[in-house]
Amino acid sequence: MQTAFSCAGKILDLSHPVVMGILNITPDSFYDGGYYPSIPDQLSQAEKMLNEGASIIDIGAISTRPGAGFVDEEEEISRLLPILTAIKNHFPDTIVSVDTFRSSVAKIVIENGAGMINDICGGRYDLNMIGTIQSAKIPYIMMHMQGDPGNMQVSPHYQNIVEDITSFFREQIGKFQNGFSQIILDPGFGFGKTVEHNFQLLHEFQTFKTMGFRLMAGLSRKSMINRVIYTKPSEALNGTTVLNTIALMKGADILRVHDVREAVQAITLVSSIPSLKAEDLVTDLNPK
Repeated sequence: MQTAFSCAGKILDLSHPVVMGILNITPDSFYDGGYYPSIPDQLSQAEKMLNEGASIIDIGAISTRPGAGFVDEEEEISRLLPILTAIKNHFPDTIVSVDTFRSSVAKIVIENGAGMINDICGGRYDLNMIGTIQSAKIPYIMMHMQGDPGNMQVSPHYQNIVEDITSFFREQIGKFQNGFSQIILDPGFGFGKTVEHNFQLLHEFQTFKTMGFRLMAGLSRKSMINRVIYTKPSEALNGTTVLNTIALMKGADILRVHDVREAVQAITLVSSIPSLKAEDLVTDLNPK
């Protein structure tokens, strides 16, 4: 399984789990929308996450919460380019990921220094995305979502959620040519899934590892936490850490989070279990 990923001249080492810090520059994201309205605010948050141990900063310019409004391409680009440029100028060694499902936006941000693309649609929304990624030769986070943000939580249904998502990944991976391997899989917690679906995915998270690719878990402050323990997103840090810990023990390679320090601590603690590798943890959690 691939360990070193080439990110626009920088190397991301996934021989051990890392943290991706979320930088939402939207006014309406479910947790931190509007928190960082200016470039100085956004830079300050990026610096905070880097100081706390983030290996990647993931910039999102479109809210993908359930029922979120549509943002056109021009607005998305106008939000992304100033902070992408500022981060590259102030923190030139940083691996920057951009959260977009548009190949045209991906092409522009790659030209401006983005080293990774995080696509919530996994190449399904824009048929040119896979070709754009393959040409750029940068890592691609392929996420699964049933439907789109406007309707994804309207009665999501699966025959078998793990098998259905595995089939989706196989189909999308098959569209890459010449053995392109810079792919990271994300089953998309909260994107077209019920609470029960989400916890089934977490229970069987390690299954996706058998596909031969690294895994990302995006659990941070999501409704699958809040609907079970009756918290708000602002109160869901402890629940997030619990689920991140389980994800690590199920084989997660990247934790995508709002709260970097706590995620780094979870990685440190799980990694401190004596003589126990991630593969052993997966086995222990799933006795035959």
